[in-house]
Amino acid sequence: MFMETEFSLILDRVTSDLGDGVHETQISRLAVIRASSPTEQLHTVYEPSVCFVARGAKRTIAGDQILDYRAGQYLAVSLDLPVIGQVTQATADSPYLCLRLTLDPALLSGLILEAGLKAPPQADQGLGLTTSLATPEMIDAAARMARLLETPDAIPVLAPLVERELFYRLLTADQGSLLHRIALGESRTAQIGRAVKWIKDNFREPLRIETVAAKANMSPSAFHQHFKEVTALSPLQYQKQLRLQEARRLILANLTDAASAGFAVGYGSPSQFSREYARLFGLPPIRDAARLRSSMTGGDAGARQAAQA
Repeated sequence: MFMETEFSLILDRVTSDLGDGVHETQISRLAVIRASSPTEQLHTVYEPSVCFVARGAKRTIAGDQILDYRAGQYLAVSLDLPVIGQVTQATADSPYLCLRLTLDPALLSGLILEAGLKAPPQADQGLGLTTSLATPEMIDAAARMARLLETPDAIPVLAPLVERELFYRLLTADQGSLLHRIALGESRTAQIGRAVKWIKDNFREPLRIETVAAKANMSPSAFHQHFKEVTALSPLQYQKQLRLQEARRLILANLTDAASAGFAVGYGSPSQFSREYARLFGLPPIRDAARLRSSMTGGDAGARQAAQA
């Protein structure tokens, strides 16, 4: 309990002047996150990372899977996933605090080889994100990583050492199988990851399962099954969420009108675009954008960003 409290106090100090939101740091691939109030459900895409919660609580929804996690737990993500994020417990006096480290497959695989680690049983199965209780050793390493932000001169020497320790703790923990999936280049998750990248790079184009399955070196039927197992979405649902999130960004930034945004992301029918947009986000494009703009003022914008991280 002492180390967990120390972790939250350190993150509180380093984020207090930054305010709500996701803040990249001087340490490569490390971000600190703060939210001073609960948020609405927000659609985003998580990248491969591990997030240690130091205070408060959050909910992440992937397809039909709901994951609730709080202080003393961590969320691990093995590939890019469209999700819904929501900070569920946070106040001005006790904000939601989190430390997020983006994962490096090369570093993980090198560490596995160096330490002679073996993949846990069933390391290549299951959803591409999980939550688990952080061990005292993980929390201690995460706290030391956060404390380095208060001594920038020590970052170049000590940050790589702490990061290696933290990855080692994660790889050898109960949920280490998910990190092993990232490091194993020929794992099923890595195969699906190649298909995910292709869909992300070509989400505006019509989706042909045979083409995407070939990127994963799988038959179409096997690909569809394994894609759903890892992402909790069908390939078509995955593409649709990417399209609609990009259209929402374009409309919200006033870069285009609703009809043009639909065409820009691959929709040929404005009515279909409007229906599917409202089904995902709860309101038609223009009304949804107006609601979001009214909420994105002051600290609300930072809280929204924190929920998306």
